[in-house]
Amino acid sequence: MKLPGRRNQMNLHKIRAVSQHLSSDEACSAKVIRSATRIPWNRFSRIAKVSIGSVAMVFGLASCSLDYVVGYVYMTTNKSSPGVIDQYSIDFQSGALGQIGTPIAAGNNPVKLIASPSGKYVYVVNQGDSTVQEFAVQGDGTLVSKNVYPTGNTPTAVAIDPQGKFLYVTFKFQTGTSGPGGVSIFPVNSDNSLGTALTQPVGINPIGVTVSYFNHYVYVLDQDPQNPSILGFSQNTSTGALTPVAGTTIATVAGKTVATGYPSGVVPSAIAEELTARFVYVTDQAANHLIGYTVQPNGSLVPMINGPFQTGLFPVALTVDPTGKLLYVVNFNSNSLEGYAIDTFTGTPSASVGAFATPVGTGPTCVAIDPSLGTFLYTSNSLDNTITGERLSPNTGGLSGVQNSPFPGTGQPTCLTVVPNGAHASQIITP
Repeated sequence: MKLPGRRNQMNLHKIRAVSQHLSSDEACSAKVIRSATRIPWNRFSRIAKVSIGSVAMVFGLASCSLDYVVGYVYMTTNKSSPGVIDQYSIDFQSGALGQIGTPIAAGNNPVKLIASPSGKYVYVVNQGDSTVQEFAVQGDGTLVSKNVYPTGNTPTAVAIDPQGKFLYVTFKFQTGTSGPGGVSIFPVNSDNSLGTALTQPVGINPIGVTVSYFNHYVYVLDQDPQNPSILGFSQNTSTGALTPVAGTTIATVAGKTVATGYPSGVVPSAIAEELTARFVYVTDQAANHLIGYTVQPNGSLVPMINGPFQTGLFPVALTVDPTGKLLYVVNFNSNSLEGYAIDTFTGTPSASVGAFATPVGTGPTCVAIDPSLGTFLYTSNSLDNTITGERLSPNTGGLSGVQNSPFPGTGQPTCLTVVPNGAHASQIITP
């Protein structure tokens, strides 16, 4: 191995000396600039004294932290009581995860979570104590708990509108009663705390919710064993209140709330909407199907004529990539991930080459894609307590394993979300 010469050793000591008087980011940029450009020390020293930050801008360099951490992954787990959230940083080159901080306490049985459009707050649904917990994302990516808010009994899912004004939480029972299910509609204050919730009654077993980027429609997935359906609503942009659209009715019959909507298979399990708000997709865990719908101008849904589409065994979650062109489904029983390319005109999902029946961990429960680059995908795996990482090709939808995947987690992961470290560079719609 060739050792550095005496002059290089002296220059290294000088760089370290200058770095002691700079911020950590400036020191990092100084070392990168010195290495990359081979500036003689006497010239480098003068440049450093003027402004390392200016030189970094000239060479297009960002801080070390932004260069090497593209985002953060947060995963809820429920083996302990209360449950905890595992925290990870994402390496921008490899997509590998590194644990940051220590697992942070959530409520009893945290089941779902979502980030605010700004990426600065995360909201966790705790099913066991019927609450929503608000966390702030700190500068190093770790979470700090801010507030806890009550919801209806047994909350199941959560969504936030792209403006970050309203948080929607589905639940199975009204507080103090045995039914019906409903949606808690929380206004989001300027400091990202939640205001007093409105309640919208829905079917007897709402288990999913999604909010449109355009047209201000909200869709609730009702796993009613007698009448599984999607319930469509228009959103009041001032209050967040929901009004049924054509094809959805919410009525009271013999003192009970009865909801009817658009048929959604045998046992629907998850719902997602394509980012331009033209297509809605639902997984059916009993029939092993992906069902597609076209959104009409009035918010009503029409099933795609060439569907449903085959999935793996027992699909339980799905997501659409930041470009709106790819869709991924995780299959709990077959421990696999299916990728689909979305036809931009018809919305038809077709199997993506290189992402067919991709193996993941045991018992996958959720899937999420890093919105900063749109090239890393992660699944939470409940039965082997891991996260699987995949590198995603935005051009083909193909998947290849991330370095060092799978990554260890705490017991019984339930879901995960990804928060970007900076702007949403690849997202076609910026909230």
